[in-house]
Amino acid sequence: MGNYFTVSMEEDFKKNQDFITEINNIKIERQVQMRNQLRERQVALELAKQRELFYWLGLFYITSVAGAIYSYRNKRKLSTLAPLVPLTFIYAYQADLAYGNKMRRILGEAERIMRYEEELLSLPLGVPTASSIDVKRMENEEQKKLHVHISR
Repeated sequence: MGNYFTVSMEEDFKKNQDFITEINNIKIERQVQMRNQLRERQVALELAKQRELFYWLGLFYITSVAGAIYSYRNKRKLSTLAPLVPLTFIYAYQADLAYGNKMRRILGEAERIMRYEEELLSLPLGVPTASSIDVKRMENEEQKKLHVHISR
């Protein structure tokens, strides 16, 4: 009788372990999906910001062109058109970023760096561990105790 109880308990324990593992896997998958969705939203927000900046740069560029052409017609000096050269490059860069394929080229370069230049991505002092976080937390608590008058 005792043997049957032990076998049944072991089976229940094994089922519980499998259930917990499955729950943990689902939890991790959900976290990965959530982080990916947050990343996508951040990229979309950044792209929207770049497009908004593009509109403002466009207005600035048009105003500058109009002013330079007006000045050139009145003074007949070619140097009045000189500021249009760097402004054209800035505007073209922003147009490529906001509506062109610059983002795809940036993503391609990022993938290349991650594949072939992995050493550039390492964090100073490596990836934080639970123990290093706990040590730093304890050091901060100790500093608060030593310098009570400063923290208030």
